[in-house]
Amino acid sequence: MAVPQYLNWSNTPITFNRDDHPDKVVAPGVCPLVVNPIIINTSLSKVLMDGGNSLNIIYLETLDLLGIERAQLQPSAGGFHGVVRGKKALPVGRIDLPVYFGTTANFRKEVLTFEVVGFRGTYHDIIGRLGYAKFMAVPNYTYLKLKMLGPKRVITVSSSYERPYECDVECIEYGEAVENSTELASKLEALAAEAPEPKCHAGSFEPVEGTKKIPLDPKDTDGKVLTISADLDPK
Repeated sequence: MAVPQYLNWSNTPITFNRDDHPDKVVAPGVCPLVVNPIIINTSLSKVLMDGGNSLNIIYLETLDLLGIERAQLQPSAGGFHGVVRGKKALPVGRIDLPVYFGTTANFRKEVLTFEVVGFRGTYHDIIGRLGYAKFMAVPNYTYLKLKMLGPKRVITVSSSYERPYECDVECIEYGEAVENSTELASKLEALAAEAPEPKCHAGSFEPVEGTKKIPLDPKDTDGKVLTISADLDPK
């Protein structure tokens, strides 16, 4: 008979009950789960727990905040979709970072691999399914809480409704700004393509329509003429 191979941190059940219930629940499931773990030695207040995303993502500006040099990045495995709508995102590299949840009395540390992206983001970073699996974490999107096992007891990570709402609004505004700027750039490119070729260029001159030529001196026979508007009197 095969012996079961149990994962670490699988020995204690994780449950939610009325003890986890906040004072009020606003629009259950609408707000994202935004938490504040410690990465390296810095507490980040805007980390999105995204169970629908398979990747852990961190932004270059967050690496600057953490004091991480670009030389520490490792080559990335390749691009991915779903972060920039309709486009393939190309990471600038990847990096392994220690992530901490809990308190000094009871905390968990796991090293997560993050894909590093160069575009701007609403959050400091995004922890996806790979992060959930590493911590064996269980989310509750109604209570906006995240639970995982620690060395002494279950660790409960709580989020407020205000912070996710602010991040969600910022994310929508940024997405609309990017879409509008993209549309504007496309319209300008279309207008440039439709514009007629200019008739004047360096080293030559082509007169516009509605002009006429008159001799500079009626008594002269050398053929010198002057181009003027057809509406003007030759005198």
